Amino acid sequence: MRVVMISKACIVGAYQKKLEALAREPDIQLTVLTPPSWKDDRGEQPLERAFTQGYELRVTPIRFNGHFHFHHYPRLAAELDELQPDLLHIDEEPYNLATRKAMGLAVKRRIPALFFTWQNIHRRYPFPFGGWERYNYRHARWAIAGNHDAAAVLRAKGYAGPIAVIPQFGVDPELFAPSDDPRPDRPFTIGYAGGLVQAKGVDVLLRACARLPKPWELRLAGTGPEEARLRDLAQTLGIREQVRWLGKLPSLAMPDFLRDLDALALPSRTTPNWKEQFGRVLVEAMACETSVIGSDSGEIPHVIGEAGLIFPEDDVDALAAHLRRLQSDETLRQALGQRGRRRVLARFTQAQIAQATAAVYRQILDAAGR
Repeated sequence: MRVVMISKACIVGAYQKKLEALAREPDIQLTVLTPPSWKDDRGEQPLERAFTQGYELRVTPIRFNGHFHFHHYPRLAAELDELQPDLLHIDEEPYNLATRKAMGLAVKRRIPALFFTWQNIHRRYPFPFGGWERYNYRHARWAIAGNHDAAAVLRAKGYAGPIAVIPQFGVDPELFAPSDDPRPDRPFTIGYAGGLVQAKGVDVLLRACARLPKPWELRLAGTGPEEARLRDLAQTLGIREQVRWLGKLPSLAMPDFLRDLDALALPSRTTPNWKEQFGRVLVEAMACETSVIGSDSGEIPHVIGEAGLIFPEDDVDALAAHLRRLQSDETLRQALGQRGRRRVLARFTQAQIAQATAAVYRQILDAAGR
């Protein structure tokens, strides 16, 4: 089967391991269309060509780059006419213009199509977004939901077609793997990776770290609009010297960052418009046998399971207690790290995600009689 995927997420090099795994399926001929870059509140991410074996990774122009709801791909019609796919995978939310335009092109050409959604909050969208969403619900042959709450939201909003619950990306356990070297002799080292935005709760992490006995170090990998405020908070808390601001790291630098930590924290907080949809950095850290702590926002408890520590979101005291526990108990850190890697190998590898996605493709084409 000839599959075309349109995906701005696949500009990230580490995520392309899933594409290689999909391309290894014997009945799939895969072409992935990505923009040259994607802009968001953390900055601009250019395309990384890291893992491109077995499929074609093709750059296509994007219009309104950085506008989550309004971006789209002006050459997509020409790409579909050239590639003549049997199936179109629209790796985008159903209420966005990119999905509506791509779905319309697929309908016109009688190409079965599916969309992907992370949206785990039931929201009613005004014109024109609600209309785009309803159109995509009517015409999609399948939906892939990144978490169980997102699948429930689809049903509550009237989507009646088949749904598969599959995270957008998994982890390559060879790339994200524990180090063979012993941990260096250094202070207890905590990490965070992601946007420096209000919803990620980095202020909670700073306040919790300020309650730890020294020595310790916090490494923050990411950028965002909250950075100046967070730097001021670190100064106010008297912990400026213990916090390292690393900026946004390339995706292929993440394994070294994660395996050099004693603990990774994801202190996300739910807002009226967002709750944690997966927390991919958690499974990346777990694959590296780094112990993890997460808030109870959204999907985080389901991702961590019994392989880490959970605290109520925004609860500084509870997060500080978990950090102190890990700081003082190396045996616990090691045990949680080993549990985390076992959980990733059982549930969250790129190969498993690719196989589940390929199974959806086959069911769509079987139902379409192709």
